[in-house]
This record gives sequence, C-alpha cells and structure tokens, in this order.
Amino acid sequence: MPTEIHSPRKAPLLKGATLVLALLIQWTLAAADWPQWQGPDRDGVWTESGILTSFPATGPALKWKVPVGMGYSSPVVQEGRLFLTDVVAAQPIIHERTLCLSARSGKRIWMTQHDATPPEWFFSPAQLRGPGATPILHGGRVYGLSMFSVLKCLDARTGTVLWKRDLVAEYQLPPSSLDASPLIDNNLLILSIGGRPGAGVVALDLSTGREVWRALSESATWSSPVIISAGGTRQLIVWMRESVTSLNPTTGAVYWREPTVSGGSPGFSAVSMPVLRGDRLLISGLMFQLDQTKPAGKVLWPDTPSGTRRILSDTSTPLFRDDFIYSPRSGGTFVCLEAETGRERWQTNAITGLRRGASVHFIPNGSSLFLYTDRGDLIRAELTPSGYRELDRAHLIDPTSPLFEDKFAWSAPSMANRNLFVRNDQELRCYSMAGNSRPSRRESKR
Repeated sequence: MPTEIHSPRKAPLLKGATLVLALLIQWTLAAADWPQWQGPDRDGVWTESGILTSFPATGPALKWKVPVGMGYSSPVVQEGRLFLTDVVAAQPIIHERTLCLSARSGKRIWMTQHDATPPEWFFSPAQLRGPGATPILHGGRVYGLSMFSVLKCLDARTGTVLWKRDLVAEYQLPPSSLDASPLIDNNLLILSIGGRPGAGVVALDLSTGREVWRALSESATWSSPVIISAGGTRQLIVWMRESVTSLNPTTGAVYWREPTVSGGSPGFSAVSMPVLRGDRLLISGLMFQLDQTKPAGKVLWPDTPSGTRRILSDTSTPLFRDDFIYSPRSGGTFVCLEAETGRERWQTNAITGLRRGASVHFIPNGSSLFLYTDRGDLIRAELTPSGYRELDRAHLIDPTSPLFEDKFAWSAPSMANRNLFVRNDQELRCYSMAGNSRPSRRESKR
C-alpha cells in the first residue's frame, strides 16, 4: 500500500498537497478491503463506489474460479490478498487448511495445513462439513478457527504460525466446529465459544493468545459478537443459547442480560447478528429498547419469553432500514415487519421460495441493495414498506451443502475492490461488480 508519493519538486505547498493525497489514497485502499465477517464495520454494508447499478444480460462477469474444500466460512480480503479456511476430507483424516490467494487472479500464494483424525461419525453425509467461523485480519496477521476449534494466529505474509490454542482441550468444548466469527477490539481477540468453567465468551491478547478475561457460563450459538455504543458506553453484545447479554468489552463484566432467547435448547444455533439502529437493538425476532443514559436494555417486543416466538430467522441477519425490518422467517417466507410493533406488513416467497432454513445476506451499497440467497443467486432489488420489487437476478454459484433433502449455499459473500467473492464446498469464485450505465434487462422492457 502506498505511503508516500514522490515528486521532484520539494515546495512546501506541494509537500502538503502530496501528503493529503497520499492519505486519501491510503484511506481509499483501506476502504476497499473486507477484513472480517460482514466487512469493515461488521454490518454487511459495501461502501465502495462505482458498483453495478444494473446487471449485464449474462450477469456479472466471472473473473476467476478455483477449487476449494468444504466450509461455511467467508473469504476475507486485504491489500490484494484473499484468505479462506476449508477442510479436505480423506477418511480417516481431514486436512484443515488456511489458504492465501491473490485476490486479482486466484493464484495460491501460500497454504497452511493441519491434519486431524475426527470421530467416524464425522464422515457421514449429514455431518461432513468444514469450518464456519470467518477469519479476521489485523496488523499483518490472520486469526482463524479450524473445524475442530484450533485457534491460530498466522503471519499474513508467509503463513507462519505465530501462536495457536486448542480451545477444545483448554475450555472443555465438544469436538465440533465453533462457528461464531472472532472479533477484534483494541488489543483483544474476542470469541464466543461456550467454554467451561465460566468461559462462554473469552478475550485473548492479540500478540500472545494469552487469556485476558472470561465471562458467562452459557453455551454458544453461531451468532458472531458485535460492539455497539449506547447509553454512553461501548457494549459487547453476544447472543448465547440461554440469553442475549451485554458485556464490558475490556473486562467481560456483565452490563445487562435477557434470558431464554432461544429457550436454551441444546440443538439450537443461530447465525443472525445483533443490529443497532438508534436506540433500538434487533436480534433476530427480538427487539430491545436501549437506555440512553446507562448500559441497560429492555424487551420492546414480542411480549412473550417463548424462544420460538423470539426467533425470526436463525440463518439470516435482518435488514433494519428506517422503521421497517426485512428478513426471511425460519420457515422460508420473506417478510416485512414494522419496527415499532413487530407486526407483519407483507410477505413474499419470491426471494426464498418457501424453503425451510432459507437464508438471505443483505448487501446495501449506496442507493442500491443486493440480496445473496442460499441458492447462490445475487438479486438487485427494492425493499419498501409497500412490497418487494426485483430488478435483476443472476446465478453465481451452485448450492452444495445438504440439509432437509435439499442443498444450500450458506456462506456469506465478501466484497472488495469492486469484486464479489462467493464460495460453496467445491469452489471459490470472483465476479466483477464494476459499474456500467446500461439499463437492466427488466428496466429496459418497461
């Protein structure tokens, strides 16, 4: 990344202008990266300009594709490099890998591999899968969780292992994947792991992996933690199986807690993340009113402690826009809800096809909105309180993950440098999303 622009003229005015320009270039390049789950601000918003406002007749152009192994984790991109975790199974062994590729070409730069011998049940068709947690990039390092919960810190340039922790052994975890993606706050790596004793959430020192604090005697979901500012306080929000809890991100101290969001069901897991809008915090189908004078929250709706009533979708993070919420339900119907009451405004099956377990990843980009579905489709659409209007649709990748006698593409897309990256259990694809001025196929017919 450029840090200085050289000029043969050394006039002070030019020096000042050069410095400003260099800083602007640095900021622009940094803004084009996608260094963690759901992007720079962990909210799925794509801030780059110059993105497609209509799809070509054949859809976005495929730039490259490469074979990869199994996994639900998303790629992350920084300074022209793409990082991805996967699993390649060769019974009785699995190869847990971290790949570093050129984001421009897909060419491999380096790969690290850890071989494990899982229980025999892992190789059954219903259980065979790869890692779910998306790596995070920071300070020239890659922090990632393997399929069997080995946490590694790697040198992003070379792939050298700088430190690692076996979370299963250290925190008495079951031998299965941790799917909540890690979060970095200052010098802490924060993970929702459901460990024992009292290690539902842990914070580790970024440099060494040493534990700094632990909190909560609760089981983890697949929901990734976020940090919000409310009540004059920075709060770490975690969705565990037994509660939604607000913690002090520096110490792990509990600010407030709402129990039984999922009913504590041992079979329950959810991907949906907390979404903050003003003084409202939405977590799946549970709306909180946050206190603006202190770190505290109370349930606004629904007016029941039932876990099933408080779940809107366990596979999607809702879009909270203005005074309305857009999301698939767990049963497959896509709905619009009033944010004030939770009352349903409208529903449609056009996006999700009424598929149980259906997921949608929302990608706001300027005045445009993209939806990426578990069918591997990218949709450009308008969502308003009046209804759903589809503008473009393109099929990007085939669904390969089996569930309910169906197949899904559950990995969230990643966006960087006007490209969109998608994966399934077989390949990783890069599509150009650089803008054009042509009308879409549907708009040209009107």
